[in-house]
Formats: sequence, C-alpha cells, structure tokens
Amino acid sequence: MKVQYLLLLYLIVSINAVDQTITISINNASKFNGGRFEGFGTSFCWWPNRLGYSDVLAEKAATAFYDKNNGLGLTIIRYNIGGGDDPTHDHITRTDSKVPGYAVNPNYDSSSKSYTWDYDWTKDFNQRNVLLKSVAKNKEEIIVEAFSNSPPYFMTNSGCSSGAIFAWNDNLKSDAYEAFAQYLADVSEHFYNNWGILFQSISPMNEPYTSYWGAYSNKQEGCHFDQGNSQSKIIIELKKKLEEKGFSDMQISATDETSIDTQITSYYRLTSEARNIVTRIDTHTYGGSNRYELRELAETEGKNLWMSEVDGGDVQGTKAGEMGAGLWLAQRIILDLNGLRPSSWILWQVIDNHISKDGYDGKQDSGMVDLNNGYWGVAVADHDNQEIILTQKYYVFGQFSRYIRPGYTIISCTDNSVAAYDNEGKKLVIVITNTAGTDKTVDFNLSNFSKVGNNVRVIRTSGSVSDGEKWAELEPIAPYGNGFNAVLKSNSVTTYIVDGVEE
Repeated sequence: MKVQYLLLLYLIVSINAVDQTITISINNASKFNGGRFEGFGTSFCWWPNRLGYSDVLAEKAATAFYDKNNGLGLTIIRYNIGGGDDPTHDHITRTDSKVPGYAVNPNYDSSSKSYTWDYDWTKDFNQRNVLLKSVAKNKEEIIVEAFSNSPPYFMTNSGCSSGAIFAWNDNLKSDAYEAFAQYLADVSEHFYNNWGILFQSISPMNEPYTSYWGAYSNKQEGCHFDQGNSQSKIIIELKKKLEEKGFSDMQISATDETSIDTQITSYYRLTSEARNIVTRIDTHTYGGSNRYELRELAETEGKNLWMSEVDGGDVQGTKAGEMGAGLWLAQRIILDLNGLRPSSWILWQVIDNHISKDGYDGKQDSGMVDLNNGYWGVAVADHDNQEIILTQKYYVFGQFSRYIRPGYTIISCTDNSVAAYDNEGKKLVIVITNTAGTDKTVDFNLSNFSKVGNNVRVIRTSGSVSDGEKWAELEPIAPYGNGFNAVLKSNSVTTYIVDGVEE
C-alpha cells in the first residue's frame, strides 16, 4: 500500500512539474510519397566541386555525410549539372561555385537556328568523385536528383551563365529550349550508361522567378525563367528529350522557387500540359510563409513534395554558444517538416567554408567559421590538413537524419518538436528542442496509439564540440502506460525512440 501511495505521489508531482504537454497523433501524418519519407540530403553544388580533387577529402566527406553508421546517413543527393560559362570569363570569386559544364566546341547555324556542340566527359571530375564515393556508402537508399542553375553560356542571351544583362529577363534564348533540354537529357544518359547513376528526377530550373541572376556575377550560375510559358516550355521540351532516350520514368520536378509563396504561384501559372508532366513540387523555404497552402496544393494535385533547399547563418537559443547555429537549424527543420510534411528535407550545402593557405583556381578561401555565431553549412573542409571539421550544427542535423529514416512517416507536432513513425519496426521517433537557458520537463502523450512498449531510447546533442554531448546515448526512460515524461536540457536537441508503438 505504501509503495502504491508513493507511486501516486510521484505521478502527481511529475504532472504538476510539467512545463509542456505534447500529444502525438498519426492523424497529422504526411500523405506524400504514400506516406513514406525519402530522407534528408544536401545539394552537391558547390562543395564537392571544391574538394573532390582530393580522394582523401572526398572519402572523408562521403563517410561524414552519407554513411548511416558513422555519419549523418543522408539519403538524398542533388547533383548540379553545370551549364559552364564562357571560357574567357573570370568573374566568379568564390573558390567552389564555378561549376564546369560538359558542352564544348559550340556552333550555331543561324539559317536553321540550330545548336550543335561536343562533349568533354572529363569535366566536373571533382563533383562526380564525391558523388560516386557517397553513393557507394548506401546504394540501397540513396536517391540522386539532377538540377540545373543555368544553360550553357552559348545558349543564353547574355553569353554568360551567371544570368541576363537585366536580371528580371529570361536568359535562355528563345530558340534554345530544345537545345538546353537535349543537353540535360544527354548528361542524364551518359551518367546512367557510363557511371551507373540513374537520376530519380531532374529539375531544369533553380529559383527561376527572381532577380538574383545577373550577368558577370561574382557568385554563381543562374537563369531567370518567367512564370507561365517560359517555365512550362522547358518542362515540356525536357520531357520529350527524356522520352526519346527511354527515360520515361524519370521524374521532372518543378520549380525550385526561393520562396514558398512564389512556388505556389509558379505552379498555378504552368500550363496544364506542364503541370501534368511534373510529378513532384520542389520548393525552397528561404522566403514565404504559406506552408499549409503549398501542402494542400500538392495534396490536391496529387504531386509529391520536397523541401529541396534551405540554410542560413542565424542562431537560436539562450546564450547557447556553439549550439546556437544548431538550434536554428533544428527549428528550421521542425518548421518545414511540420508545415509542409514533405517526403524529403534537403540542406543547401553541408560545407560552405574552406581552409587553405593556397586557395584554389587563383582565388582565396573563406577560412574557418566562428562556431559561436551563425554560419552556413554544418562542417568545414580543411585542405591544408585533409580533414573535415565537424560542428555542433552537424551533430544537430544528425539528431534528425540518423534516426528518422527512409520509409518512416512524418507526423506534425508542436513548434519545437516533430515525430516520425516506423510502421515496420513499430517505433516512434520524436525530435525536440529546448532553446531556453534552463531545463524543462515535457510530457509526451501517446494515448492516440493503441500500444506503447517499455523502453524509450534517449539521444542528445548539447554544449560545444570539445566538451559537449554529440549524439550522446543517455539512460533510457520507462513509459507510464501510453506516454512518458522527459527533462529537456537547456539549449539542447534530443531524440526519443519509443519501441513497441502500434497505431
């Protein structure tokens, strides 16, 4: 009797001490891709172009990002098919973003308005080297999407793959849509026939309806496509060229706008023919706020949905130090997964900074990041010592990518948590942040599930790289029936894995 009384007293005290209650329901599950998550990933533009010259760095990067036992276990690669700039141009000042194109020796017949060119398949070795090493880490699960920032320079109005003379103007020549589609289809065919890489999908545009892309930019390739006819035309032409090569099952995604709200209007303004071709909507989430509306649009149209690019140099937390950048990333992942419920979430690029005393291609690298402030990417490449420097932002990313795996179902939760259900393994994964400067207690209500097992694994990242927690496995928690209480450490990201969960 005394034991029962003490247990009841413990429960009363625990309930009264709860700072937050989170109820998780399978009714808030993603419907995309049959409810099966495809994974987390990163763009291969531009960091592999910078470090792929080194087999040592390429192998270490492949392990750090794509090995599911020893790294992040990412499963999505967005390979950048470079357009390639005029060989006489030298305006890009970054060491990583001058991506080579495969087309050489171009010729234009003005009478027939036709383009011809040769191919140099030795180009873009660096990016391809990292790609092949990464795919080898997990051939069963890794998906490769190809995307383009710009057509080859000789197909553009400005003669420059960085954009148009006036950045709000289309830069693909009006008679070059078929040629550009042919280029993308030829590259896709060569990758499959010669390197064994079959692109699951291809996106012919990147942030097309913006004024970002001006000729002679010091940053990168880019190409404006107006909403409506321009965007529709390249989708239609690409579909024709892929079918001619027997790639009728290769998905065409669209339109990778920088803003969620712009993505909605760009999709609506596609022609009906182009919309019927598109099998998946790719969106970036740098701007806009209408996540629910975009999710509803994709569901109504019967399209899959990816969050295909975002990152930022911000921080969150309360005097969080090295966890500040990681907490920002965690909150962004949670916001996107809860609002969009996409079947994939993709970071812009995992490495944005490089350390090298010599620089590269006559340019200087940006150097080491300030770990106590915001920065892009989750790791830094040290070329002088042939090392990949991992940050707390990297380990925070792994709190999601290592434990929410392909085939799981994303479940929306609260503004500081997201869940995923593994129907085969009967597991529920919850990732939650605490951005406060003090610990807090959370009650996880799992009463919407018919059964909950007897064990909850606890994995946490907090503190600094040198002396903090990095995927630290803590003491497991015993649930109380259909739920459990947990204490969230200040400025931390924690993953809970609940065994024996049934709908």
